[in-house]
Amino acid sequence: MRLAAPLGDHLSVHFARFPVTRIAADAESDAQFTLESMLPAVRMLADARVDAYLWSGTSASWAGLEADHALVAAIRAETDKPATTSTLSLLAALHALGVRRYGLVVPYVAPIAAAIERHLGLAGFTCTSTERYDLTTNWDFASLSADKVAKGVRRVAASRPDAIVTWCTNMRGAEVAEPLERELGIPVLDSVVVGFWGALRLLSIGGADLGLALGSLAGAPAAGALLARA
Repeated sequence: MRLAAPLGDHLSVHFARFPVTRIAADAESDAQFTLESMLPAVRMLADARVDAYLWSGTSASWAGLEADHALVAAIRAETDKPATTSTLSLLAALHALGVRRYGLVVPYVAPIAAAIERHLGLAGFTCTSTERYDLTTNWDFASLSADKVAKGVRRVAASRPDAIVTWCTNMRGAEVAEPLERELGIPVLDSVVVGFWGALRLLSIGGADLGLALGSLAGAPAAGALLARA
């Protein structure tokens, strides 16, 4: 994992997955994110004796934050270890950077994008503009070119947000963050990067030098500023 490379002997990263193949505003899609579906992956990771857990996924941003709070509580109950998620980490990152108005770039369909805007609005953040690609399958999310994601970021930048959020852990947001942030002068926060930052916070891994090194790898000054606070 490129983000973890600078940490050397300080950190090992372990992965498990559960099936998520389609995102849409229907019961079939929602059923992928039940605790019963997600906890078997947690149990597999427990064999590696990990010290903290990250759900690197964005589902609570449209399903409701209570879903991630329930998952974090269930992981704690199962493993006696702390946990966080991409969505909970995003909220912490927005607060840490003093963001109130954000632009949103997502691969999802309109009802999912609208639900994300609604739930982030309830948390106190206003969406200035949304760029969406109206896709529903994970394979298609990953197939979006970095150039197409970058064009979406530039379009939402015209609304002059405090930050731009590239929001899908299966979309190529992290790799375009640095050039766009430098070009636009606006923080670009990617779902993978903020989730990793949230996990580092749980592990009390931080320090300015370490944070800036990770931010450089993540590719953007905003990531460096966040990771310095891990």
